[in-house]
Amino acid sequence: MASNPSLVMRVLSASVAVSNRASNIIRNVLTKGDLGIVEKGKNDLQTEADRSAQRCIVASLHKQFPNVAIFGEEQLDPQEKIPKDFIEQGFDAEVLKHTCPEYLKETKDEDVVIWVDPLDGTAEFTQGYLDHVTVLIGISVKGNAVAGVIHQPWFNFDKPGLPLGRCIWGVIGLGSFGFERETPPANKIIITTSRSHSDRMVTEAVEACNPDEIVRVGGAGHKVLLLIEGKVHAYVFASKGCKKWDTCAPEAILHAVGGTLTDFHGIRMNYSADVQRKNTGGVLATVANHEKFLSCIPEHIRDCMDKSSEAPPLDFKGVVVCGGADLKEAKKDSATVPDKNPTIDNATGSTSSNAETNHKEPSDSVPNEYGNTKL
Repeated sequence: MASNPSLVMRVLSASVAVSNRASNIIRNVLTKGDLGIVEKGKNDLQTEADRSAQRCIVASLHKQFPNVAIFGEEQLDPQEKIPKDFIEQGFDAEVLKHTCPEYLKETKDEDVVIWVDPLDGTAEFTQGYLDHVTVLIGISVKGNAVAGVIHQPWFNFDKPGLPLGRCIWGVIGLGSFGFERETPPANKIIITTSRSHSDRMVTEAVEACNPDEIVRVGGAGHKVLLLIEGKVHAYVFASKGCKKWDTCAPEAILHAVGGTLTDFHGIRMNYSADVQRKNTGGVLATVANHEKFLSCIPEHIRDCMDKSSEAPPLDFKGVVVCGGADLKEAKKDSATVPDKNPTIDNATGSTSSNAETNHKEPSDSVPNEYGNTKL
């Protein structure tokens, strides 16, 4: 364990530990069979798994870090008694083995906001597409997404004998852990977008990028996982429906391996406590060639998207942070389709023809194969 771990590393370690407990709770709700589905709005469902997982995560982190702001997706009764077995007070030892990046060492409680989506991909959860489901815990410092956890409760469901579930975590300046990365497919462009929240504008934005293949899956966390694993080249979502708890953790983990996540104006988003919850500028995430993908978005679609509140300046002390593509530069080349074989140098975020990935693997990492199977 690193001596005197910093606040950010302790929060991240606790988040990894509680994501494991929350995933067990989610699986238990499904096993019992009563999902307790509630309609919050149009195409917006909530289940007992969402509610129970959020109770677990928020109560546990609040108990350990009472002075840190925490925001969860679900609106729950703050006076509700939390079952004792929902409380996780442990820390993940693997996270604490690592040294905190220099720029985060002096972080104070008031600098941190935790964004929680207890069950990302609720629609898919209710329909049996369980491999789309993730638990998301994002950590922002002074409005910047810097660390995060993505937990997949049903990873390896189709591989008897292997552990069920996996946890991916990352910190900008340290790296991302818990998965194996591949080189994005050569000589083709694969784009992922929403499976359950699509409309004409979403479809038009995707098609404008001239994809050879479109992968429609549920959950922002799952889509960004496809990116960081090298299975797709971009995540394009021309909608105002995504929210801060959907993107904080995925953005941090993607940026930690050299990728980029912005709105449709090339703005890296603000995750301060007082920002509006909706990402009304849309979401564009890439592993490389972000400006080229940005240039493909039709102007009339971009005009329909608001400009996001931009992440405040943060001294990263030499750490290269992707994001914030130059929209003016992108517009100069608006007719250009992204290269068919973009790869990425994780250390700088720059493109190269034969760059090797350098994310660090945990000792218990297992091979990944993308699945889209209904259980």
